[in-house]
Amino acid sequence: MGHREDLLEGAVRCLYEKGYARTTARDVVEASGTNLGSIGYHYGGMANLLNAALERALEDWGLSLAEALMSTETEGLTGQARFEAYWQHVLDTVAAHRPVLMATFDAFVQMEHSPDVRKMLVNGMRDARKLWAEMLHGIDPEAEPTRADQIGSFYQALLSGVLAQVLIDPDDAPTAEDLSAALSAIAATF
Repeated sequence: MGHREDLLEGAVRCLYEKGYARTTARDVVEASGTNLGSIGYHYGGMANLLNAALERALEDWGLSLAEALMSTETEGLTGQARFEAYWQHVLDTVAAHRPVLMATFDAFVQMEHSPDVRKMLVNGMRDARKLWAEMLHGIDPEAEPTRADQIGSFYQALLSGVLAQVLIDPDDAPTAEDLSAALSAIAATF
């Protein structure tokens, strides 16, 4: 690996250890075994490096989430049981990636001042909406873009709210069973 990749990997490790807002250039240099000058040379500055590290870490979580969802055995499960099985896998990935998900909350604050961070988060959210619709409901986002966006937006809103609850108060956050029961109760009122 060259300095560029070493810096990126070191910055990702720092995100997991210290978060977005508390990671310094010296932390990244220590974690990567490089030097301060390499940050400017390869990334144009610490902000660009942290943004690239956050993007890499979120991609890794997204892949982990997609793998968990694809590995969920759903054959023969009813809609509610399938929903619950998927959400159990989602919650399992949240626990494993908690530090980087906390770093995304730091990034939310930064996006007001960084078009690059905002663009990264917007693109990630749009991709996630398509993934939810396709994986959970078999909707082709290219063939049915409006329907895919509507359903994907629902799941993305649910994920954002569940993430906030799990990160703030993991002991009292909803379980997959809680989410499933709530959805069933809500659907019964329509």
